[in-house]
Order: sequence, then C-alpha cells, then structure tokens
Amino acid sequence: MAVLVLAEHDLGTLSAATARIVAAAETLGPVDLLVAGQGVSSVAAEAAKLAGVEKVLVADSAALASLSPEAVAALLARLAEPYTHIVAAAAATGRDAIPRLAAKLDLMPVTDVVAIHGPTRFDRPIYAGNAIETVSSGQNKHLLTIRASAFRPAVTGNDAPIHPVEAGVAAVARFLAAHRTESDLPELSTAQIVVAGGVSFGSAEKFALVSELAKVLGAAVGATRAAVDAGYAPNDWQVGQTGKIIAPDLYIAIGISGALQHLAGIQGAKKIIAINKDPEAPLMKIADIALVGDLFEVVPQLIAGLKR
Repeated sequence: MAVLVLAEHDLGTLSAATARIVAAAETLGPVDLLVAGQGVSSVAAEAAKLAGVEKVLVADSAALASLSPEAVAALLARLAEPYTHIVAAAAATGRDAIPRLAAKLDLMPVTDVVAIHGPTRFDRPIYAGNAIETVSSGQNKHLLTIRASAFRPAVTGNDAPIHPVEAGVAAVARFLAAHRTESDLPELSTAQIVVAGGVSFGSAEKFALVSELAKVLGAAVGATRAAVDAGYAPNDWQVGQTGKIIAPDLYIAIGISGALQHLAGIQGAKKIIAINKDPEAPLMKIADIALVGDLFEVVPQLIAGLKR
C-alpha cells in the first residue's frame, strides 16, 4: 500500500496541518507528499524534512497558482493510479478537491477522519459531533480528508528526495482576489491555546479584549459564528460546525453560551475555561473551570494579572 498526501501551504510556507496529516497517513503505508502550486520550491524543501515522507512530488504550474479545486482534483486523478490512499487535510483545499476527485474516480470519499484503525477502517464524527461513526470501506482505493487537529504532528529531521512531476492541467477558473487577515498570532486550526469570544462583547472594538488576552498567552483567536456575522471578528476566526474544528490543549471561551454548532468545533479540546455571567450556559456546564462574572471586569483583571 502507498499513500499520496496533498500538502497544505500558503504564502510560500508549509502549513502546520501538513505535519499532522503526514503522521496520520504514515499508519496506512509509505507516504509520498504532493506539493502543488506555482513557485513552491521552498515549500517542497520544508516538506522534505517531515519524518515519514518517502519522497516529495512537486507540481509547479501557473494553472495551480491559486490551488483551484478543479485543477487540484485533475492533478490528483492523473497521479492516483499507484496509490491505495489519497489523503488531504479537512480544510479548504481538501474539502473542495477530494469530493471532485471522488466523482472523477467513481469512489466514495471518507471525510473528517479523526481516527484510523487500519487501512480500511476509520472514525468520523456525525450529528454535529455528538456521535462517532466507524466506517469500513471495501473499495480498492480510499479517498480521505483528515482533521489535522485530531493527530499529533510528525517530527522533522528527514531529507526525502524531491521529484518534479508534470502538472498536466489547465486553469478552468480565473482567480480574482484574496482577502486576508494579517496576524502575528498562531494558526487557529493547530494552536495549542485558543482564546475565543462570543457576540456578548457587543462591538468589534470591545472584542479586541480577546486578541489582547491571546497575545499575552501566545494563543490563537477564535470567535463564534454570531460574533463573525455581527462583524466583530473575521470569518477565518470562526470556530464550530461551519467554521474551524480545533483541538487545543487549552480553550478559553469568553462570553460564549455554547450553541450545539459551536460545541461541535471544540470537542477535541483537552481543557476548557469558560467565562460567562450566566452559570446555566451550556458551555459553563461542561467546562473544566467555569468563572461566573462580567467579562468586561474579569478579562481586564486576568490580562493585568498575567502581565504581572
């Protein structure tokens, strides 16, 4: 059995999620890591250092510059033949490209994998994370998207060979623009500490308290869908069923009641601290530490104490 993993990267840097996907995929067989894009030599060099990678395949083409799912799916289909498993992170690129690839190959994908029991048996959450389904696949080729937050990252120190491959795809969509949130904080999907806020803050200016606490702790910033919809936080900070699924060592929830959709995104958190003036809020009941109080009094005191 051989495994092809699609590398996640952005702005010339390999995503931290890729190391986690490689570690998960290594349990299925020898791993080849595919780096697709334009001008990705530095990403390929970084990818070659990951333990468990047999070789790095580099598809460098203008047609792959924006990693459009149509082009990525076409590339994966062209490279699929020798592999028993094709794996991607359950993130924007993988979630878009793997179902398209499944349609091309007439296969059933297994999405959001959180545990691997063998080459054909996988766990995935269902019912907004309230149950875990074990899937057994009898197909001769398996297409998987894996939740990076459910696995520990592969270590570095490898020196895998790098092989260029012909992209052989044409751009079928035109890339118009990218709108980014500039931040010096850790990546939300793989951060060990996350500080998140809800709509209770009342404005984007007041939501800045969340970012201030996160900077003191070296944490990533998260937000509920309600806070994002209200314009208090950018979309890429959204945590939950329709946002990012995270599994930090510590999750600090401020002014978050704990809607089912939000809880589905944090079920992998090791420890939860909840700050809310309502002791009956759902998240307060499942938190390891529940602090009842006005967030506008508690959070500034917490920041001051940590700074001291």
